[in-house]
Amino acid sequence: MSIVSLMWANLFRKPTRTSLTLASVTVAFLLFMLLRSISAAFDSGIAVTATDRLMVMPKYSQVDSLPFAQKQQILRIEGVDGIAHTSWFGGTYQDPKNFFAKYPVDPLSYFDVYSELDLEPADALERFTRERTAAVVDVGLMQDYGWEIGDVIPIQGTIYAKTDGSRLWEFEIVGQFTEKGESSSFPLFLFHYEYFKEAASFGGDAVGNWIIRPSSAERADAIAQEIDALFENSADPTKTASEEEYNRQFARQLGDMGFITTMIMSAVFFTIVLLTGNTMTQALRERIPELAVLKTLGFQDGTVSLMVLGEAILLCLVGGVLGVALAFLIGPGLVTALEGIFGSFEVNLTTALEALVLSVLIGTVIGIIPAVSAQRLAIVDALRK
Repeated sequence: MSIVSLMWANLFRKPTRTSLTLASVTVAFLLFMLLRSISAAFDSGIAVTATDRLMVMPKYSQVDSLPFAQKQQILRIEGVDGIAHTSWFGGTYQDPKNFFAKYPVDPLSYFDVYSELDLEPADALERFTRERTAAVVDVGLMQDYGWEIGDVIPIQGTIYAKTDGSRLWEFEIVGQFTEKGESSSFPLFLFHYEYFKEAASFGGDAVGNWIIRPSSAERADAIAQEIDALFENSADPTKTASEEEYNRQFARQLGDMGFITTMIMSAVFFTIVLLTGNTMTQALRERIPELAVLKTLGFQDGTVSLMVLGEAILLCLVGGVLGVALAFLIGPGLVTALEGIFGSFEVNLTTALEALVLSVLIGTVIGIIPAVSAQRLAIVDALRK
């Protein structure tokens, strides 16, 4: 019998207890994989990004708005090559669980600034510009809901009511867009700002943020400082950042996901350390006579100690492997559900490696005290017990 098989047999002397402990460790590492993936999704940003694009947002809160009159003042700044705007519309489609972003935009300026988006069919931009109730949609969103060009999509307004008191907004899909031939990382539903301006009971003279395309990336920082200085003492001060940083801030409106996930994982693993440590300590007490017999048969103190330590590491490592395997098993099913909320959600090998290293470290922490106790165990005293 090999040392590993002996350790495995010792672990399952009490199969029910070990199985329950192993299940707890497995769930802990499954949570680790999923929470780390969610945290990474928030940190990566949630929309198409370009580091040389700038986002101008309200200085104090992203729920505030900016006056439309700022547009001409921003355009007069040297180096501003293009400007577009978006506003968070909210609203639900059929069910509140059907989450996707809906923005009123100016068609020409939006697709000028986001030149990497390809709009089809050929007349889509012309129709989007001309028809007030027109909408264009990310191709991934079209596929998710089975929409086709020409469909009329009803959106129930949650923030904005119409001037007639109704909250039912209807948009006809006139085109779909892709980013380099694929769905963007954060599917969007875009409709005409002029329609929103005319039909909304409030908010039609303001925007949520400005998107700036500098003439060169080298001018981006200077332009950001000039914009913020321009409106510093106005009633609507701004905060300008790269689009990548803006997307991170937008995602973090729900909270600092890195901190939240770290706190959750810390609580989970603290509990697991206590639970598994108690299991290993109890198992050591039950096996004191057996360990004494092993030493009597010629096993060195260090060998017995490493065997006890190895059992703790083996228990945590097997739980870690099972947790990682479960994460990869259910991960593809979560991608569709979570990408609309978190953007790019992926269970990857880097996180898996972190989980396995962590499992070995936790096993070492749990097993070190029982291992030292086993090493110091005196044969005479152990056999007397």
